[in-house]
Amino acid sequence: MNQPRRQTPQRFQRSLLSCALASCLLFGAPAAFAQSTGATVRGQAAADAKVTATNVATGFSRSVEAGGSGGYSLVGLPPGTYRISVESGGQTSTHDVTLRVGETVTLDADDAKPEGDLDTVVVVGTVLAETKTSEVATYVSKKQIESLPQNSRNFLAFADIVPGVVFTTGNEGSTSLRSGAQLSNGINVYVDGVGQKDYILKGGITGQDSSRGNPFPQLGIAEYKVITSNYKAEYDQLSSAAITAVTQSGTNDFKGSFFWDNVASEWVSRTVREDKGLDRKPRSKDTQYGVSFGGPILRDRLHFFLAYEAKDRDDPRQIDPGRNFEIEDLPPQFRDEARNTTNAPFREDLYFGKLDWSLSEEHLLQLTLKRREEDELTNIGGQNLSSSGTLKTGDETRADLRWQWSTANWVNDAHLTFEDANFAPRTASTENGYLLFIPRAGEEANNNPGMDQIIRRGGGGDFQDKGQKGYSLQNDFTFTGWDRHTVKFGVKYKLIDISAFEQSPYTPQFRYDGLRSLTVPYFVQFSASGNGYPTKVESNSKQFGIYLQDDWEVTDKLTLNLGLRWDYERTPSYEDHVTPAGLVSALQAWPNINNGNVDYDYNDYISTGKNRKAFKDAWQPRIGFSYDIGGDERHVIFGGAGRSYNRNQFDYLSYEKYRLAFQRYELNFNTPGHTCTVGPTCFNWDPSYLDPANLAALVAGTSNGAEVFLINNELKTPYSDQFSIGMRNAFQLFGHDWNSSVTLLHIRSHDGILFTMGNRYPNGEFRNNPALDWGGQPWGESLPGWGRFFLGDNAVETRLNSLLLSLEKPYTRESHWGVSLAYTYSDAEENRSNSDQFSFDYPNLDGVAFTDALGVSKHRLVATGIADFWGITASAKLTLASPKAVEAINCYEVTVTGNCYFDPFRPDGTIAYKQLDIALQKEWDTGSDIKLRVRGDFLNVFNWRNYGAGEYSNWRGWDGSPDANFGRRTGDGIERPTRTFKLSFGLVW
Repeated sequence: MNQPRRQTPQRFQRSLLSCALASCLLFGAPAAFAQSTGATVRGQAAADAKVTATNVATGFSRSVEAGGSGGYSLVGLPPGTYRISVESGGQTSTHDVTLRVGETVTLDADDAKPEGDLDTVVVVGTVLAETKTSEVATYVSKKQIESLPQNSRNFLAFADIVPGVVFTTGNEGSTSLRSGAQLSNGINVYVDGVGQKDYILKGGITGQDSSRGNPFPQLGIAEYKVITSNYKAEYDQLSSAAITAVTQSGTNDFKGSFFWDNVASEWVSRTVREDKGLDRKPRSKDTQYGVSFGGPILRDRLHFFLAYEAKDRDDPRQIDPGRNFEIEDLPPQFRDEARNTTNAPFREDLYFGKLDWSLSEEHLLQLTLKRREEDELTNIGGQNLSSSGTLKTGDETRADLRWQWSTANWVNDAHLTFEDANFAPRTASTENGYLLFIPRAGEEANNNPGMDQIIRRGGGGDFQDKGQKGYSLQNDFTFTGWDRHTVKFGVKYKLIDISAFEQSPYTPQFRYDGLRSLTVPYFVQFSASGNGYPTKVESNSKQFGIYLQDDWEVTDKLTLNLGLRWDYERTPSYEDHVTPAGLVSALQAWPNINNGNVDYDYNDYISTGKNRKAFKDAWQPRIGFSYDIGGDERHVIFGGAGRSYNRNQFDYLSYEKYRLAFQRYELNFNTPGHTCTVGPTCFNWDPSYLDPANLAALVAGTSNGAEVFLINNELKTPYSDQFSIGMRNAFQLFGHDWNSSVTLLHIRSHDGILFTMGNRYPNGEFRNNPALDWGGQPWGESLPGWGRFFLGDNAVETRLNSLLLSLEKPYTRESHWGVSLAYTYSDAEENRSNSDQFSFDYPNLDGVAFTDALGVSKHRLVATGIADFWGITASAKLTLASPKAVEAINCYEVTVTGNCYFDPFRPDGTIAYKQLDIALQKEWDTGSDIKLRVRGDFLNVFNWRNYGAGEYSNWRGWDGSPDANFGRRTGDGIERPTRTFKLSFGLVW
């Protein structure tokens, strides 16, 4: 018998629709709910006792009968506070507990107390800490989301209070979430059990790739769980962290809230450059507001919840010309536009709605809807003037209809979902791009010198339209009728239309040599449609996943988690692609790649439309254990090993199609200082070439100079192998309950896609000097009739050894305070800098050394605290991190001159990043049911300067001569925020 367990306490112009909704809510989206978010209560009671869980807020209830041995299990319970009642022998006892998203807790009948009345008491449930799990997981509570200091209102921002996870806000305002050595595309977020995966872009989930927006209204999130490793078999389409969140629901009481946040320009401290007078402090705007409202339609049966949030920002952008040029050093025609401080606007509207209908104790229906709309101006600042910016729009609609059917021994969750997400950047100007370059230092007098970009204006190169739209049917079945086993079986089938359109560059990009001529360019890059290839890549993809999971309580102390998953995806645009006959003929006829010295076989990349198959080997065993040393869940050893497959981004799979539709050409102009032999890719300058139509005429009917992409016919799906061992502890300290955890992780990711250059010299070599393994690439060796071509293969890998430490005293109403501490040590390596998808320095990554993973600190500490006193809620968050690895090129510690290699370094110093944020909130009763809230968030209180990786000199030197400036900070760019104050007003009723 189990031992008694320890208890631990839109648009640039705001739409009329959004304003109307805000007004209605003040005065008066995708989601589903799978077993991955449902909580489980299990334990021992008297034989044949009836155990009932009743949600005190909604009246939802579920009952089971204990078996002959007294064991019981209530599964699939929506997170919340429950009264657990046990009826046996004519007597009823109860216990009030708070269940968190996706957790499994133990509650034995002898922990219960005499029955109370839900209608006459305020029920405050005890939080039961989940310890007997093999998952490396941590919870983010509703109290932490509501109280901890924050500016973005992106609910994922709180994930970095979990060891092993980093949430980053770039200087341009975009946000990203990553775990370990892998980039953000390795994560997946499950909202009410449904994955939000982005199938096209690299943000991991839709709405998180290079966007200042939020993927979901924070008002709609109740709490979430972060699993950094060894998740169970129900989690799919990821290779690093899993975030599983549960949304807010309406209750038997009408409740609502309104907030308005504002950050004025005067409340943002100056940057280093502004302090030095190098930049003028711009005016900016950062306003966020929103409302939520929920309540009963039929008490105890049918409830609704609605939320709306908006974000309205104008972010400052500073012009910073290349080569340390000041604005006054620029030619006169650039100065006025460069002097005008530019703000980049961003607008977002987020809508969320939810209906919960408990038809009976056995049947629960749920309908959820989400809508996201956003517009922004990007790609300005630095060397880009405002005219070269990009207007970026994004929108998303997700819906889910879910039916949960439960009996005494099983629960079945069925979901019918719909999603429609779109990403559509456009150039802000349709003028030709003007890129001002100057020769590199020491090469000014050379013919065809190396060139550095100084400034850019005119039309940019970004023009895209990418999206995913479709339906899925998902069913998850949980069976508890087998003693000591909880068996889960799930299947998902998805029909998704994926599309990608990209013309890059959209307008011709002319380069001018600032030392020779400001009116005659020496080079142009442009794209032109040719040869009748489809301009938009579309694929009617089919996804299928199936899993089986058994959580087996072998003894009262030992639990095994045994799971197996298999995923399959059919992507016709890749599998049915036919390589153009003209391109095949060119490859077959080119002597450079048809000799014994070539290190690849181009036939592996020629697709006939019949020789490619969908990847079928995505078998994913996931095995874990936990051992309760004392049988009281105070000291638990846990561990696991598993494999998890992510997916290939459709954007990369589409390169070989849309790069044919809009072939990219690079032409040289025979001008003084930049001479070339007139021919297919070299022309004497004529002012008529400023007309894009005339440029296109130069290459009409040919592919001369065009870049093409070829992808391996045996492309695999990226995955990671994960191993962990650790120990959790529950103990008393200073009269309060604390939880701690220590975990050792080892994770290896494999088969990330990589594009390398396929061109070769006449002798078949990748380099013009075989003695070198760096430099001398065949940039000028064009495929006859075409240009450069690139090969796509599985090659990118990462390695991670990590130590995760956490310590938490959870916040409780009784104690009025809580703290958390998360420390991460990371030894992270990668075989491609920043896991980049392109590598032109090597013919492939075979034998290339692993180096420190860029952007990862070896040491990271995040501490938080929350306290209530005198009617005030105070909170704080402290983040400390050691230096991140910075890319560097080593050309001096070599035996052969010019034989360079990647050799990252970490800037000097123990702490490279430090930030302390605090928040204070006061709430007043207004004499009615409405309460007034005033809050202040102080971000980076001490205005600590956290210099970016790009501010350090990363040139190690040449041919035995180290560079004296290597590793020194040479720039003043800092990571935001500088000290910032945010003022918030709110109403709660």
